[in-house]
Order: sequence, then C-alpha cells, then structure tokens
Amino acid sequence: MDIKPDAFEKLGVFYLGREYDIDRGRPRDKLLLYDSKDLLTHAVCVGMTGSGKTGLCLTLLEEAAIDGIPAIVIDPKGDLTNLLLTFPQLRPEDFAPWVNEDDARRQNLSVQEFATQQAETWKKGLAEWGEDGDRIARMRAAADFAIYTPGSSAGRRVSVLQAFAAPTPAVREDADLLRDRINSTVTGLLALIGLTVDPLTSREHILLATILETAWRAGRNLDLSAVIEQIQKPPVAKIGVVDIESFFPAKERFALAMKLNNLLSAPGFAAWLEGEPLDVGALLHSATGKPRISIFSIAHLDDSQRMFFVSLLLNETLSWMRTQSGATSLRALLYMDEIFGYFPPIANPPSKLPLLTLLKQARAFGLGIVLATQNPVDLDYKGLANAGTWFLGRLQTERDKARVIEGLQGAAASAGAQFDKQAIAHVLSGLKNRIFLMNNVHEDAPVVFQARWAMSYLCGPLSRDQIKKLCDSQPDAKAANTTTAAGAPGSSSTSASATGESATAGAAGGLPTGAVSSGDLTASAPLVPPQIPQFFVPVRGAQATGAKLVYQPVVLGMATVHFADKKLAIDAQRPICWLAGFHATTGAIDWTTAQPAQLTDDDLEKQPAAQALFAPLPGEGSNAKAAAGWQKGFADAVCRLVKIDLLKSASLDQVSKPDESERDFRIRLQQAAREERDALLAKLREKYAPKQAALEERIRKAQQKVSREKSEARGEVLQTLMSFGATILDVVLGRKRLSATTVRKAQTAARGVGRSMKQSADVTEAEESVEALQAQAAQLAQELETETAAAQARTDPLTETLETISLRPKKADIAVQLTALAWLPVWQDASGATKSAWQ
Repeated sequence: MDIKPDAFEKLGVFYLGREYDIDRGRPRDKLLLYDSKDLLTHAVCVGMTGSGKTGLCLTLLEEAAIDGIPAIVIDPKGDLTNLLLTFPQLRPEDFAPWVNEDDARRQNLSVQEFATQQAETWKKGLAEWGEDGDRIARMRAAADFAIYTPGSSAGRRVSVLQAFAAPTPAVREDADLLRDRINSTVTGLLALIGLTVDPLTSREHILLATILETAWRAGRNLDLSAVIEQIQKPPVAKIGVVDIESFFPAKERFALAMKLNNLLSAPGFAAWLEGEPLDVGALLHSATGKPRISIFSIAHLDDSQRMFFVSLLLNETLSWMRTQSGATSLRALLYMDEIFGYFPPIANPPSKLPLLTLLKQARAFGLGIVLATQNPVDLDYKGLANAGTWFLGRLQTERDKARVIEGLQGAAASAGAQFDKQAIAHVLSGLKNRIFLMNNVHEDAPVVFQARWAMSYLCGPLSRDQIKKLCDSQPDAKAANTTTAAGAPGSSSTSASATGESATAGAAGGLPTGAVSSGDLTASAPLVPPQIPQFFVPVRGAQATGAKLVYQPVVLGMATVHFADKKLAIDAQRPICWLAGFHATTGAIDWTTAQPAQLTDDDLEKQPAAQALFAPLPGEGSNAKAAAGWQKGFADAVCRLVKIDLLKSASLDQVSKPDESERDFRIRLQQAAREERDALLAKLREKYAPKQAALEERIRKAQQKVSREKSEARGEVLQTLMSFGATILDVVLGRKRLSATTVRKAQTAARGVGRSMKQSADVTEAEESVEALQAQAAQLAQELETETAAAQARTDPLTETLETISLRPKKADIAVQLTALAWLPVWQDASGATKSAWQ
C-alpha cells in the first residue's frame, strides 16, 4: 500500500498505524487515525516484552508533539529518552553515537557499518508508512523535548524543595485533596528513610501529617529543615486529645528528626535540591509558551526514591490541574511507562491516591492520562475502569488475558458499551509483534491494527553518559542546570500588569542611597507637625557586622486603582505603593521618580527600631502646607503613569487578563485554538457524515447491482453460446437438416445474443452508476478537505504578532489611602557604604 502524507496529516487526529486482518495475517488499506479528544477519557496500553508496546506509546507521544500537545512523561526504565533521538536528515553519522555496540558486534559489523544499516532501516521503514525526514523536522519544530534526571546531574536537574510548599488555594480548600496530598507526601518521605508505615497507626506519619496540615492550612511553606525543627518543637500541644509528650515523647521524636537530618545532610541528597523547581506549568511549556515534552528518567533511582519522586510529581500535577479552567479539548498528557508497583490492586502506595484522583477528575480539565505496563495482573483494574481506550498487545499468559478482559468489561460497563468477551479473547490469542487490539468506548467496535514505524530511533534505554551527552548538546539544558529553585525558568513574568512608568525609570535621584555623615545623624527622629502622618518602614534582613541602622526620609503614597472596560470584560483593582525621595537641592517631591515598594498599611510601624540613627529631614518634610499637596501630586502621577498593558489576539479575538504574562496568554490561546478547531471539526463531521453515509450506502447497492448484472450477463452469454453453438453444430455436422424448426432455434439463439448484449449494456450502465457515485463521494471528500484546510490555515498562536492595548485609569478610579512621611531603613558600614535594610 502506497501511503501518502495527505491521508494521515489531518487535524486533531493521531496517526497510529493501519487496520490489520488478523485472520489473513496482513494489513488492510484503511489507516488508523485516532481522535486526540478521545484521550480525555484516558488510555491504557498493555503488552509483554517484545509486543511493540514501547514503540506504540512513543508514536502516540510523537503525534501529540506534532499536534502541539505538551506532555509529562515518567520513564522508570529509560526507554522513552529515545524521543530525543530524532534525525531529520537520517544520516548514518546521526545514528552512530547511539547504536548498540553489542548489536553491531553480533552482526560482525563495525559501529559505522551498523549505523549505516540502521539509517537505511529507518529510512525504509518510515517510507513504507508515508513518513520522512520532513515529518521528523516538523515534530522537532512543534515542541521542545527535555530529559530530567531527579537526584542526578546526568540530565536536567530538578529540585524537590517545593515538596513541602503549601499547595494552591484550590487544593487547600478541598479537604479530600488536601488530605490525600498530605498522606502521599508523608508516606513518600518516610519511605526515603526506610519506614513503611500505616497512616492510621504510625506516630511518625500522624505527627508529620499534623505538621504539614498546620502549616499548609495557614498557607505557609515548609522545607525539610523546617520539618525537622518542628518535629522537635511541634506546632501543636496535642494530637487529638492526647498531649504531644504522651503521644510521641521528645526523645523518640529526636530519633525521627535525626533520621531525616541524616537524609538532608547526605552528600547525594544535595542533587535533589538543585536545578529547576518542580513547576508543572514550566514543565509543560517553555518560557516562550512552546509546548514541551518533559521526560523524567528515574531508572537510576532506588525503589523508595522512585516512589517518593513519582508521588511528588503526581501531587504537583494534581495541584496544577486544579488551577486550570475547564476544557473540552486535550490540553496536556501525563504518560507513565511500566506502572507496575505504582497502581496495585490491593496495596495503597503513596502514588496510588493521586493517580486515582487524576483518573477520575483530569478529564474536566483537559488532562489525558496514559498508562502502560507489561504486568496486567499487578494493576487495579477497578480504578482503570475510568480509561476509555485500551491498547492491547501480545500477552504472556492466560492469567494476563483474563485480567485484561476483566478490565475491559469494567471500562465497557462504565461507558454503557457492548462487550463481546469471546470475540475479544479470540483476537487476543492471535496478536503478534506490533499488532494491537484497540478497544475505544468512543468507537462502535474494537479494531485490530498494526502500529506505524516510529520516527524516533528506538535503540533502547540510554546510559547515564548517553543522557548527559544528549543533554549537553542542548544549550538551554546547561542553563537550566545552573538554575536553583529560587529562580524558576519558565515561571510567569508579568508583562501585562498594572505598572507605572516610574517603576521602570529607576531614576537615580528617586530614593536616598548615599551615605550620611556621622555628624549629621541624630539618635532620635526630627520633630514634625502632627498634621503630617509619620511611619517607619520595617527592617527586613540581618544586620551586617559593624554596620549601623540609619533611617532616611521619604514620602510614601498608597492607593487603589480601578481598571474597567466593559468591551474587553476587564474589571480589576490594583494596589499601588510608591516611595518618593526629597530633591537634593529644593527638597521638593517629584512623584515621577518614585519607586514601587512591596508594602501594605499593615507593614508600616509607628515606632523605629532600637538603637537606630536618623538622617536629616529636609524642610519640605516638616512643612504642613507642602505635605498637604503630596496627595494631589501622588494622585496626578498615578493617573498619568499607571496603566495596564493587555495583549490582544486578532485571530482568536481574545485579550489577555490583567497580570497574565505573554507566555501564559499564548498558552491559553493555544488551548482556545485547539478547542475552536475541535468544535469546528465536530460540526464538519456532523455536517458531512450523513451525506457520506448515504453515498456509501448508494455505492454499496450500486456495486451489488454491478455484481448481479455481471452474473446475469455471464449466465445469458453462456446459455446463448450453448444454444447457438448446438444449432450450428447440428447443421454443420448434418445431424439435422435446415428445417423450419432449426431456423426457429437459430432465431431463438440470435435473440439470446441480443439479450446477452443488453445484459452487457446493463453491466456497463451499472458500472457507470458506481463511477458517478464514487465521483460524488470524492467531490464530497474534497469539500470536507477544503473546509478542514481553512481551519488548519489559522494563525499559529505561538508566533502570532499580538497587539498591545493600554488601559489607563480616570481620576475618579484612583482611591488614595495614604500619603505620609516614611522613614526608610538602610545599613551603613564604617566606610560609608549603604545597603537596603527593608527589601
């Protein structure tokens, strides 16, 4: 079969292979195009080693990348790192660094010869499926690919410092979600120090859960060192109705704290605290909003470390999911290979609760879950009843087949679909390598298909050195490994926010920064009229050795600005806090050189810090009349300088939200475009499906008529030939004379020839009818293709040029809460150098 790209390059579908005739043992002509929206109801892939399961799942991820759908991939074995081995030019030298030298040796080939063989194999395999280097290049251009190696420096490093950070408000407000997150986090942490416990009876688990719950309900973040401190000094006096000392004595708590402290101080644990934070939003999209396939290779970890990290990642994904808006199209994928041990039928490891919650709830948020395993008897099939698609490859034992059929029955019952147990059992018995049975609740019946050739080079698990070499070839990976959790790459920057031009001007004379001579410093604040409000900015940070605390005078302004635009559906309020310095010569206040400050009225103090010194106060600062004008000047400056910059997409007619970064807006546009596309495709299918079905039925009947007319024509021709031939033979052979009877027989035979010619004409007419109907079907398909192409030609939200819309407030929309004299603390050392003591 000659497969052309236009047969599978369709909107919203994944090209997974072609249908397969299992009885005849050969592929059919019909391609298997899987609707990406079906992954909203999740998928399970089951198959023994050698069934082609990994190749099928890799092709599914390849199709997701081409479609711009990001994914988080959990890779316990190391096979899925092959997703980065894509070579558009398909040259032997591209394959050479990654070929298996043992495989080359077994074939008595050099590495280069084996690489040449592999390049030719891949080129030929792709060509048989209508693929080539151009499609590989498209995939690489559509998405970023990254390999993360938690606890190791081989790939991108990832920090688990956020493991004990307070979850999002959406999770904290959901009692069940919060409880599940606390339980899985604590169980995973205790497993790291070798404790497998029962959450209901373990004192260690109950104490740690109490510590986390107390902090998280208050919105406070913790780290491991803070957890260790609170084990020794718990934040509660009682656990239930029992005092803490009776429940868990200090001596025994100290032993637990020491175990965790040993973990924290272990040299290898430092690798868990370095690198990018575990920010799911940043893992799914790059800093520019480009979709990303983030692969977490955890083959190098031991069992307890794997369980801890997988549980942590699943919980972070759950928290991220709860912050997303509802979706009707696929937003992202979470794929886990070899799920054995993480979702067992009886036990409840830390990974099971968050995974079960994701399977039940992720659909509403556009997150598709794909799970794969070669051990079907070790999965909770009752939990997997939430999966709408099952990809089933060759299975090893009858017990495996029975468990798979049990899971399929549960999925069918959940979807209210029919299930033919005997037919499924028959098909499962005949599956070969790369042949799969797809049971999709969104389709009328199961389909057997042959998986297509993967674009990625399937060389098997990569070694640590190979992963390092692969990541070192990516410049952004090097930069990522120098980033600590304090500076999260890809985190949202506020490009569309309420800002003042003064905030970006950074005028040198805006705030006092220079040293004040000791002779000008006083031990008490200068006196000011009671009409002038006076506050002290709080001291933040430790005092350097030999430095003294000096308060310098500024004017503080606080206001709330209201931005409203009915047409753009904008209704937002923004707090403003500015600090303006006194002019060095005139002492006047210039609000245009003010600088923003992260202060609220609750932060301001009425008394200075002890043993502080004060810089001189300019005359304007103690002038009540001058102070009376501060509010008007502040309000005027806010009106002139403060604005919200919004971004607009002309193609989708959408505007960014206040405080939404360009990256986040483009990500939202991608999802909106995908949902609009899927909705349009649904309408097109609804529009054309009845017409196509009617034409197909007419073609079927016309083809039946052709067959019938041909059969009748063959019978008439044969009868005529027999009759006419017999008459001629009688005369020629002299068995009968040319009598009237013989003449009548000849005439009858001649009329038979006429009827035969008429039957031939009927056949021709029937065939022409089929051709006409097929032409109508082709025209209908072309109309559908034209309308689909129009949808595909939409501007790419990732590269679209966005328009900037600036909203400025009216004076009536500015509510000034406070203008006052404020004393700003700085540290001044013996040399006269100063450093902020308030930021």
